Amino acid sequence: MHGQDRFLLAGVMGWPISHSRSPKIHNYWLARYGLDGVYVPLAIEPERLAAALRALPALNFSGCNLTIPHKEAALAIVDDLDPTAKRVGAVNCVVVEEDGTLVGRNYDGFGFTASLRAAAPMWRADAGPAAVIGAGGAARAVIAGLIDAGATEVRVFNRTLERAETLARDFGPPVVAHRWEAREAGLADAALLVNTTSQGMVGQPPLDLRLDALPAGALVSDIVYAPLETPLLAAARARGLVAVDGLGMLIHQARPAFRDWFGIMPEATPELRAMIEATL
Repeated sequence: MHGQDRFLLAGVMGWPISHSRSPKIHNYWLARYGLDGVYVPLAIEPERLAAALRALPALNFSGCNLTIPHKEAALAIVDDLDPTAKRVGAVNCVVVEEDGTLVGRNYDGFGFTASLRAAAPMWRADAGPAAVIGAGGAARAVIAGLIDAGATEVRVFNRTLERAETLARDFGPPVVAHRWEAREAGLADAALLVNTTSQGMVGQPPLDLRLDALPAGALVSDIVYAPLETPLLAAARARGLVAVDGLGMLIHQARPAFRDWFGIMPEATPELRAMIEATL
């Protein structure tokens, strides 16, 4: 950990980047913990990603987050990949080591399971099967997080069965691929339902899924946060189920990144959440 003789720097690289809530989150923590520094949005064109990442040590950046479209491209650029980033196939956090080495990590899965625990402190990954809708990059991060937390069965439902089968192959058991037509029957004994698709987002059709089969104690989660209350979460609440929106995942994935860069594991306070909600 560097002494406070230097101005702390971190940021988020994306293209475009103006929509990112990460600067608000990290700058809130820098102020809260009395650290002298700033977290900035960096609009980086895809063809300049390698040059931008390589410049971090010379600029005295502690590291950066990566968002669309850079998460996969960074895999081939960083010097070192942690096992989770390797399994997920994406980097969302880059840490600059003392010697200038760039380490790629992925905290999206951590952020997801931490958001579930924050919403339902009694939640356990091994309480019963998890049903995951979608088989893209977000599904990979969620599945890695669930496996790390101790999940014993993860059912993946995707319109294209092949993509779900690829996930099952890559992760091995406990992941099982299922046909899209089986999605409602597959909820019958599920302890958790996660939508990792963009359906239900602003401008997208709602997710085509009836929750009738879900048991009473199940958790329902949507990883999008625009809108906070998707049709899926509204339907879950109407059935008396615990509904977890995607904002918690965004805030909680930021915590270990901040810790890696600045040496303090920050708190996800209600004040921070209210501040980010106000920008949605």
